[in-house]
Amino acid sequence: MSSLNRKSAWDQLNRAIVRCARCPRLREHSRRVAKQKRRAFRNWTYWGRPVPNFGDPDGQLLIVGLAPAAHGANRTGRLFTGDRSGDWLFRALHRAGYANQPTSESREDGLCLADCALTAVCHCAPPQNRPTREERQMCQRWLTQTFDIVPARTIIGLGRIAWDAVIAEARRREWLPKKPPPFSHGLVVPVRGGRRLIASYHPSQQNTFTGRLTEAMFDRIFAAAKR
Repeated sequence: MSSLNRKSAWDQLNRAIVRCARCPRLREHSRRVAKQKRRAFRNWTYWGRPVPNFGDPDGQLLIVGLAPAAHGANRTGRLFTGDRSGDWLFRALHRAGYANQPTSESREDGLCLADCALTAVCHCAPPQNRPTREERQMCQRWLTQTFDIVPARTIIGLGRIAWDAVIAEARRREWLPKKPPPFSHGLVVPVRGGRRLIASYHPSQQNTFTGRLTEAMFDRIFAAAKR
């Protein structure tokens, strides 16, 4: 696929993601949060819809997250934008040379990713940040199409659910002939075609506030991706 055709397919995919209405519970939750808002963001017009992929469709690195945060990406309309998890991710991407700036606050803040794309297992904000298995299956088509478009040689799964989705997609494509080791931070799994799958803790507050994930640990993930 040429770069021009890949960009066209990427844009078409993102438009389809935004229009998706296959999960009524998630759509209702996203809209309700967008109306109620959080006091700190009362002057914001929330996005309140499925959140599209973001980044460079020609990227050699693809990062898979879980789902938009209710007052983060569901507010801003860009994955990992407007919450503490995104603060950690974009600082790390900037240090590794994948992002032109270390902060991500809105869709108009000038952030660009180079050689890196972001996607998610679920594109709508779920209650308690927990999409059901059926909702994840509904979103699987978007992950599959993202894998089809982005020519990534390295794919990072942030957290166990994202990692499981990456492994499942790799097995469907017959990249992975045998079951990989259990999830662990920093696990690198070589697969067919010269690709690598890398597991990482998610930069959620549950992990970063407790010290389970440090910035040095996160930096090593992206250093491994660079190698």
